[in-house]
Amino acid sequence: MSKVKESIPFKAGYVNIFGNPNAGKSTLLNAMLGEQLAIVTPKAQTTRTRMLGILNEPGVQLIFSDTPGIIEPKYALQETMMNTIKEALEDADIALYLAVPGEREPNNKNLFNQIVQLKVPLIIGINKIDTISQELALTEYQYWKTTVPGAEVWLLSALHGFNVIELKNRLVELLPEHPPYFDTDQLTDKSERFIVSEIIREKILLHYKEEIPYAVEVYVEEFKEEEQIIRIRAVIVTERDTQKSIIIGKGGKALKKTGTEARLSLENFFRKKIFLELYVKVDPDWRRDEKKVKKYGYR
Repeated sequence: MSKVKESIPFKAGYVNIFGNPNAGKSTLLNAMLGEQLAIVTPKAQTTRTRMLGILNEPGVQLIFSDTPGIIEPKYALQETMMNTIKEALEDADIALYLAVPGEREPNNKNLFNQIVQLKVPLIIGINKIDTISQELALTEYQYWKTTVPGAEVWLLSALHGFNVIELKNRLVELLPEHPPYFDTDQLTDKSERFIVSEIIREKILLHYKEEIPYAVEVYVEEFKEEEQIIRIRAVIVTERDTQKSIIIGKGGKALKKTGTEARLSLENFFRKKIFLELYVKVDPDWRRDEKKVKKYGYR
């Protein structure tokens, strides 16, 4: 009598990553995926919208949701950023709150309370523990164990890969049985145009100081893929003429540097030659105007 081989159930679900600005959420997402998908800079509020990073392994689909850093919003763009966090509260199968050493007060207590009260498995990841001693790491662990007693607490260094694989394996254990939500060769829910605009914005965040990076939006006017090359035309939006002048720089040198570095990153991501044209225009106070914010794709 032949034995019937039992099939192993497929597991899939959303692991939604929350935390204050600069907690390392995007770095952890990239480390989990093994891909430089989400942009990463030292500046707070680098992430403006929710992005899904999809990790496909045999029998498993982990859908990581990278969200903006939690803040108290001060203008229309920041309001939309916090709305994306509220959306992420609704579909989480696992909630992962990323903290950093010394963090004691959440930036937005209301949102933090909603996260810890979710009826799903909750993990507190204390990131950047490579920056502190073992003694302080133990103090951090004990603090979060006491503060959120229902949560698992993990010590992590997303940048250096400490405990990243171990955490991923634990997340797989916690996943519900479910068919895949996305095609098993899909990396993200975002379009190629979105990836392009984010990579350009990353270079602006890295190259320019003070308020300028936060006043900038980037959108792609043209994305044309040919056999040997991808042709891209993108627009950098600023709020004032003075900002436009700084972004362009003397003789266009600053814009050229931004364009060159963006092109190299795009070629690395798409594995193809890129022809990139950048333009700069002014849209006064767009961040504070709800209609303009929506025009640029924020909801």
